[in-house]
Order: sequence, then structure tokens, then C-alpha cells
Amino acid sequence: MSLKNYSTARRYIAYVSSFGTTQLHLRSPVVMAFWSAMFPGFGHLLLSKYIRGFLLFTWEVYVNIQGHINLGILYSFTGKFDKAKEVLDTKWMLLYVPTFLFAIWDSYRTTVDLNNQYILAAREDSDVKPFKMDTIEINYLDKKAPWSSVIWSFIMPGVGQLSIHRIVTAFFILIWWIAIIYYSNFLPAIHHIFMGNFEVAKAVLDPQWTLNIPSIYFFTIYDAYINTVESNKLFDWEQAKFLKRNYQDSSFKMPLIKNTGSKHMYIISTFEHSIHLEKAITLIQMKGIEKENILAIPMDIRRQESKLIDTFHHSDGLSFLDLPFILGSFLTLFGGIYGFILTWGPIIWGLIGLVVGFGIGLAIKIVAAKKYSSWRTNKRVSEVVLIIECKEQQIDTIKGILLSHNAFGVRILDLNKK
Repeated sequence: MSLKNYSTARRYIAYVSSFGTTQLHLRSPVVMAFWSAMFPGFGHLLLSKYIRGFLLFTWEVYVNIQGHINLGILYSFTGKFDKAKEVLDTKWMLLYVPTFLFAIWDSYRTTVDLNNQYILAAREDSDVKPFKMDTIEINYLDKKAPWSSVIWSFIMPGVGQLSIHRIVTAFFILIWWIAIIYYSNFLPAIHHIFMGNFEVAKAVLDPQWTLNIPSIYFFTIYDAYINTVESNKLFDWEQAKFLKRNYQDSSFKMPLIKNTGSKHMYIISTFEHSIHLEKAITLIQMKGIEKENILAIPMDIRRQESKLIDTFHHSDGLSFLDLPFILGSFLTLFGGIYGFILTWGPIIWGLIGLVVGFGIGLAIKIVAAKKYSSWRTNKRVSEVVLIIECKEQQIDTIKGILLSHNAFGVRILDLNKK
């Protein structure tokens, strides 16, 4: 079976390019609309609608500054209504509202459309080319720990996207994050906080720029996390198709009693989906085992209880962290707003909002999950069964290769042995 390329497939679920991997997967329209409400353009960036997302993001920053929208929000929520009316520029504010509503509506509508496209693409089941190399970059499907990209995004927004090869998004976020941090005077305020000068820290912050920080910061963490999870699932899907296409030869002799009498033996092993599996198979072929004598069986894994933390080995992507990120960003924003009139200032109250919001969201998710399932230990699951027919003198070599490439278990099957 030849690999169907992108020109012959009507729809495909992913495209690997030098600048990143663009992928279709199921998303919640409500979650996408929420991120568009937090900052126009974010919902579209999550949907890989980059041009639309970049335009809406840049529009939001420019019009918000010109119309003093963030200042108006700050004064309104702190009860200074006269001051809010004074700072708002009605010419720009009236431009702001229609596009803001459009961003929310369009991200919701586009999510519904792309979910339908994903369903059709998944049914068409076209192959995806997992490796791309040209003169400027190399990109390939791989498995990564979702929490690694979360930590890098936590340290510096945009770096998490770099770690999963979302080059365009990473560049855009890094440039804007540096600009917003600089014009908000956020770092000098951090310095004053560590010196214990809370009032000075509050005074140096520019509210117009500072109120952009919670939305951008949480978005970059959420975006990196979700895309790492979905990339891991894409790797599993593509590798399963590869194994079915190349290592399920119709001439393979299954290890049955009726096959006894031959000098051949069988080795059975189990793996998870990973690059080590393919390395093991290709090395075994280099040791003289024909492709027709290798049978790879990707397993349909029974859906288990949702796990709190996605890992390198397990990524169900069941949105355990959607609500924590949403509430965390929401309460961080309000902590920043009210921090301008409270003693500790917007940074400390923003951090308090972060902890409270994330904690409440996580607690709600845990309680909801426990209503439907009991918690079990997070175990690694055998996802691929590998059966290899070989001669007796090849047993030790092949067994060593399998174990050195992270096989969960290896069993030698000798049906000729009495």
C-alpha cells in the first residue's frame, strides 16, 4: 500500500511543515469562545487560524490602547465610574465592540465547522507524512511530556511553543510578550515587591498594559499544553497506521501448533507507541529478519479513567485542565484589577487570583470525575504487540534488541519444545 500524499487526499487531519505541525482535533466551542473573550485572536490561534488570529490580536492591542479600554475596565470595576467615562475615547470604543463580538462568535462558529471537518478527515483516514526536512528546518512527529512545555511557558511565554516546534506562534508570542512586559513596567514592579516596596511597585505599573498580562500568560501555557497532548496522540495514530501498513504481511505464519516441526521460533513482545519501537524493528531487519516475518499489532486501548496529569507515556487530552486555566486566568485578571486599590498591589493579588482560580477549577474537575469513575494508579499501557518469527540462533540477539529499546516484556515461544 503506497502512502497517499496530500494532493490525493480530500481531507487530512494534520500537516507537518518546516514551521510546525498544523492539526485538526476535536475542541470545545465554548472554550474557544472564552479565550476569544479574554483576548481577541486567542481562540483562532488555538484553532490554527493564524492569519485571522494575528490580525485580531494586533487589532485588540492597538484599539485597546487608543481607546483606553483597559483603563476604563479598571476604573469601572473599582467603582470610579466618572473617571472611567473620562478616560474612555468613544470613537475608538465604538470600533472596539463590534470586532470584539465578532472574534467570540467567529471562534465558536469556526470550532463547530472544524470539528465536522475533523470527523470527515478521520473517517477518510488519509496518511500523514511524519517527517519534514528542508534547507532551513527539520520537523517531525514525536512524543513529548506535556508538563515540560507547561513549565517552559510558565518560565517564559512562547518558549513552550518553541519546544514543540510551533515556530510562527512562538515568534509572535515572544515579540508581543516582551513589548507588553516592557511597557507595563512589570519587571521594575517585581523588583520593588522583593524589596518590600508594595506602594512603589503599584505606582510604577502602567494599568493599560498590565491588564493584558494575565490573558496572554495563561493562554501561552494552555496552548503549549493542549498542543503537546494532541501531538502525542497524532504520533500514536500515525505510527499505528505505519505498522499496519508495513508489518502485517498476509504470508506471516501465526504461531500455531500446526506449524510445529519447523526450526523457527517466535518472540512476542509488547511496546507503547514511541520512536524506540520503530528503531527496534528496523534494527531487527538489519540483523537479517525479513519484513514478512515481523507482525506488529497496534491495540485499541480500552478507555480508562481520566487521569489528572498527562505524561510522556499517557495523554488522553480529556481537558482536565480547561477549567483550571479558565478560572485561573479569570481570577488573575480580577486580582490585577482590584490590586490597584488594595495594599499589596496588582501583582500579589494577581498571583492570589491565580492560585485560587486554578485550585477551584481543579477541585471542580476532580469532584466531577469521581462521580463517574474511581481513581486508579496511572500505569503505562501496552499499545503494540510485536510477534517475530526467527531461527533459534537469532533469539538472544533479537531479545536483547527488544529489551534495549524499552519493550515492556519479551516472551520466547517455542512450539516444538515438548
